Amino acid sequence: MGVVFKAFDIELNRPVAVKVLSPYLAGIGAARKRFAREARAAAAIVHEHVVPIHNVETECEIPFQVMHYIAGESLQLSH
Repeated sequence: MGVVFKAFDIELNRPVAVKVLSPYLAGIGAARKRFAREARAAAAIVHEHVVPIHNVETECEIPFQVMHYIAGESLQLSH
């Protein structure tokens, strides 16, 4: 549903993870709503195994979520 990038928040001087809705889904209203629901659900949970959401932007061309960055290996499956 999305792609996650490592980025740097220059305002707060910290690394962050940015999850971007896949461009091919950005024009689909149901996908945008699901992406926003996912952000709200994650933001409502405070638990050590749930990554905190710092910000969500759903009204822009490509919706995105800004999350706490956790260093580690990619979970992407290679084909």
